[in-house]
Amino acid sequence: MPSLSFLCIATFFKGEEFMRTCKQLGNTVYLLTDRKLADKDWPRDAIDDFFYLPTSANTTENHNEMLAGLAFVMRSRKIDRVVALDDFDVEKAALIRETFRIPGMGQTTARFFRDKLAMRTRAQSEGIRVPAFSALFNDQAITDFLTSTEAPWLIKPRSEASATGIRKVHSLDEAWSVIHQLDNERSNYLIESFKPGTVYHVDSLSCNGTIVFSRASQYLATPMDVAHGGGVFRTMNLALDAPEAADLYTMNEAVMGAFRMLHSASHSEFIRCDDGELYFLETSSRVGGAHIAEMVEAATGVNLWREWAILENAVARDLTYLPPVDRPQYAGLIVSLARQQWPDLSVFTEPEIWWRMNREYHVGLIVRATDPGRVRQLLDAYMQRIYAEFHASAPVPDKPTN
Repeated sequence: MPSLSFLCIATFFKGEEFMRTCKQLGNTVYLLTDRKLADKDWPRDAIDDFFYLPTSANTTENHNEMLAGLAFVMRSRKIDRVVALDDFDVEKAALIRETFRIPGMGQTTARFFRDKLAMRTRAQSEGIRVPAFSALFNDQAITDFLTSTEAPWLIKPRSEASATGIRKVHSLDEAWSVIHQLDNERSNYLIESFKPGTVYHVDSLSCNGTIVFSRASQYLATPMDVAHGGGVFRTMNLALDAPEAADLYTMNEAVMGAFRMLHSASHSEFIRCDDGELYFLETSSRVGGAHIAEMVEAATGVNLWREWAILENAVARDLTYLPPVDRPQYAGLIVSLARQQWPDLSVFTEPEIWWRMNREYHVGLIVRATDPGRVRQLLDAYMQRIYAEFHASAPVPDKPTN
């Protein structure tokens, strides 16, 4: 079977297992990344060539430069598929596919997985419950929204990831003050009602428009809580028979269908508010970050990066894709900034520990057990120890950093 050429785009350091698997399946693998990431520990034995961007900014000028460079490359090499390995690369990948007529997600569909305003507008039009929201285009529409909903509100960038750039405002005057500060950038933001509740995430694989693998989990401390409150990030799988699990899977299927997902990994977030209703928050066409992929692997035996590569290879070659077998256990993840440069994690000795983080000024563990109660017990105990012995905090950045 002839080799296919996959252009992987990663302007953050991630996706190593995707590229290794893609290469093992007999493909040529190219990596398009930010020049400042050139010295990262990429799986160089799996990458046939590197192409560099001078900056990861999503500007028309940079995109034109990227397209010109790829047009030159394609004079002597073919590119059969383009895969964005991070949120910030989805637009680039869609633009490349559209320009060079490469199969895969185009720019219109890509907006549903990057632009929070597009997500909410599309979901609402398809009858999927979302928090009340408004674009920031028109002053009267904003005023109508603020006077018809209750504070607090969140002012969010439409195309950032995680909690980056989010502002929480508590009054009409404060909301307008932040909107005015945005000046000409305000069209790149939206405002929505903030409602407390329990936040969940569903990590999935889709093939031919059908979800073939999913695992639902509950944030015990959300990325926003951690970023703005300086806490410890925690998440764990839901029990397979948890009453909210069926609702999450149903809503996740509705979102993927409404957003025209065909073939990809996805990471979607939902919230059960105090009114008892489940609301869609956001989604993305990639593997979940912050080591959630490792937690899913601990619980199910399924490495989402590897499976995504197998799926993309099967689709590109018109082969039958066989979904992975889920060997269900339960896992939980805890991560925090640390005040020590290299925290000593050997002090955590429980046999349920499946993974330990090895990163400067960070402490992190994944635990695995057959009983979700045991996972929660360990996460609670570790949170107390991490606060006492390791924890540090830093303000959320206004812009993402590599």
